[in-house]
Amino acid sequence: MKLKSLLLLSLMLAYYPTNTLQASITLPAIIGDNMVLQQGKKITIWGKADPGEPVTVKFGKQTKRTQAEADGKWLIRLDELKASARPAEMIISGSKTSITLKNILVGEVWLASGQSNMEYSMNNYLHYVCPERGEKEYLSQVFYGEHDSRIRILHVKKDLKQEDLPTEGWQMPDTTSLTAMSAAAYFFARTLLEELDIPIGVIASSWGGTPIENWTPEEAYLSSSVFRKEIENHSLYGTRLGHRFEKMILPMVPYTLKGFLWYQGETNLTLGDRDIYTEKQKLLVHSWRELWQDETLPFYYVQIAPHTYSQRRKDKIAHTWQALPEFWEAQTRCLEEIPYTGMIVTTDLVDKVSDIHPPYKWMVGERFARLALAHQYGKEELVYSGPLFRTMVVEGEKAILEFDHIGSGLITSDGKAPNWFQIAGKDGHFQKADAVIQGDKIIVTSQRVKEPVEVRFAWDEVAMPNLCNKEGLPVVPFRTGR
Repeated sequence: MKLKSLLLLSLMLAYYPTNTLQASITLPAIIGDNMVLQQGKKITIWGKADPGEPVTVKFGKQTKRTQAEADGKWLIRLDELKASARPAEMIISGSKTSITLKNILVGEVWLASGQSNMEYSMNNYLHYVCPERGEKEYLSQVFYGEHDSRIRILHVKKDLKQEDLPTEGWQMPDTTSLTAMSAAAYFFARTLLEELDIPIGVIASSWGGTPIENWTPEEAYLSSSVFRKEIENHSLYGTRLGHRFEKMILPMVPYTLKGFLWYQGETNLTLGDRDIYTEKQKLLVHSWRELWQDETLPFYYVQIAPHTYSQRRKDKIAHTWQALPEFWEAQTRCLEEIPYTGMIVTTDLVDKVSDIHPPYKWMVGERFARLALAHQYGKEELVYSGPLFRTMVVEGEKAILEFDHIGSGLITSDGKAPNWFQIAGKDGHFQKADAVIQGDKIIVTSQRVKEPVEVRFAWDEVAMPNLCNKEGLPVVPFRTGR
């Protein structure tokens, strides 16, 4: 798949002026006051100017020069920078124009995207179900509490009419700027700041109820042997391709990033996606990485939470209680088929399965941060995943299961025996099973199954199992037959 044409398109979008004396140099909306520049990578600064206009960018001890092309586009790359919480200025000048960008920090920059559970903002808790466990007012306390100015946030508005990125730019966190900010993304930033003690920039670009196709460039689907024959009038199965991507992702390319956070999938499940979602997430990840010209950019995502999809009556298709477990399986498969990815499990973050918006977004953000800290920031000892099924061995009437990512050991969150296990023999009929923890293994049995063949765990849309590692991260739902 070649998406260089899309990269060039992003640089051709119209840019609005920022602090300009004249309009001969303009910048994209993502480049401005209060921004965070990514440490340890070359930094891309770009914009438009009069054709042939000389352009100079000064930042710290660096001075870089270029000249606008015949179409007015220009691009400069700064050398790698070290993290710094000391506010700095960047001066971008031409022969008659000078732009001064202020209060710039250097640290880590992440892009968070998806649908309503990523969009769920720091001030949205009033519109959703309140948590029933722990500090029930925690999100509210953080929203109204003190905020560290070393965190910078950029919220992309739900506006498809603007040519440039629809945003008011980089902001420091307060009750005004956080009102629309993704809670999961903000708590991710807070955790990184606490652990790394360097500035964190997070960009939030989400839209509730949107399918993954909206966030993927159309060209990715046109280049796909799996989907290209099904595309009709810029749509796949009636879903518009690239609709949000073109306005809410593409204009920020090639702003230098550390990685991506993704929280989406509910809409694709309601549209009937199960196995095929793996292929769709592949297209999104590979196309984004290609646009940013880095195939190793980490992509961390959330496995969607338990919910009673089978009781929905307004969807175009009916769902069974197995639709969600099958979708979970497709999401888990992304770990194997897409490199540099990580997945968060949320089966323990639900109070009511009728609520599609679980309230514990601070825990989602913290789990995102665990992945990043372990893989990007040298915290190799940190347990970042719940147990993931590895192998099953049958000994007589027992199915013996082993797992990766057991951390400090297997436990149950309530001190009771592990639940939500089922076992089947050669007849393929699953029976409720008894399970016990034996060291680092789980022993599964049933009096009704004398010769076990297959085990499945949390294989139900309402499953909220108690099995986890001692770090509190839940076991990934699975079935052994695949």
